[in-house]
Amino acid sequence: MRFFVPLLCVILGVLPAHAGIFDRAPQKPAASEVSDGTIQQIQTAFDDQRYLDAGKILDQALLVSSDDPRLSYWAGELNLARGRYDDALVNFTRVKTDPKMHTLALAGEGITLAKLGRSLEAVASLQAAVTEDPKAWRAWNALGSEYDRRHDWPNAETAYSHAISASGGAAVVLNNRGFSRLSQKKLDLAIPDFVAALQKKPDLELARANLRLALAMQGEYERAINGAVAADQATALNNAGYAAMLRGDYDKAKDLFTRAMKAKGGYYSLAAANLEKTQSLAGGGQGKDAVRAGSR
Repeated sequence: MRFFVPLLCVILGVLPAHAGIFDRAPQKPAASEVSDGTIQQIQTAFDDQRYLDAGKILDQALLVSSDDPRLSYWAGELNLARGRYDDALVNFTRVKTDPKMHTLALAGEGITLAKLGRSLEAVASLQAAVTEDPKAWRAWNALGSEYDRRHDWPNAETAYSHAISASGGAAVVLNNRGFSRLSQKKLDLAIPDFVAALQKKPDLELARANLRLALAMQGEYERAINGAVAADQATALNNAGYAAMLRGDYDKAKDLFTRAMKAKGGYYSLAAANLEKTQSLAGGGQGKDAVRAGSR
């Protein structure tokens, strides 16, 4: 037994003297600052609509600094782009507490509220954003859309003018102003906007579809459908038919809707509904509401 006593003293005595290093959880490493270069990478990927890439860069950055308000802002933008509006609203509301991000957060909040159908709150946030920064073109653009919904055409026109000036003529704004003018049947003003939008961004399909609709509303039906690829042919024919119906050119509308259904290669509910509406109108009835064409 005497032989084991020193060993027991070593085991029972020495180790407790060093046990203090384990009496609390290890401290987490201090958070590092996210570089401006990383933020720029996220923004570039987002602007290019490479949302998966932007999300991956954002996730890596959040491991470095989860408290950076710039990261919360871009999390909001990605949630907004992906249709996760409730999550986006949480992100933007949180970022509003940061003075440097306040205007951007207001704009993001306003756009998100508009997507959620909360128009009064959306306009309030958007107006606050452009008051703080008159160059906040995305807020101006969203304001234009909200005014369009109210048929407040003068304020819509003013908002789009500010957005175009501040953005250097962004294609999305040109398309939206064109759509606003198209809604007012100002075709001579709408068509140049759609053309300008496509010159800026040739792959902006919304502007191309709207241009086709505007041409058809001028009675240029064949020009409106010319050049449409096979996959878009049915939609182009339906939209041209819609324009013909609005013009009271019912025979042409029925022809275009019939051609649209054939081009679809299967049942085309939109064209079928519009054909039924046209037949009713041609017979002096009211019929069901037609499916509206055009996009912003």
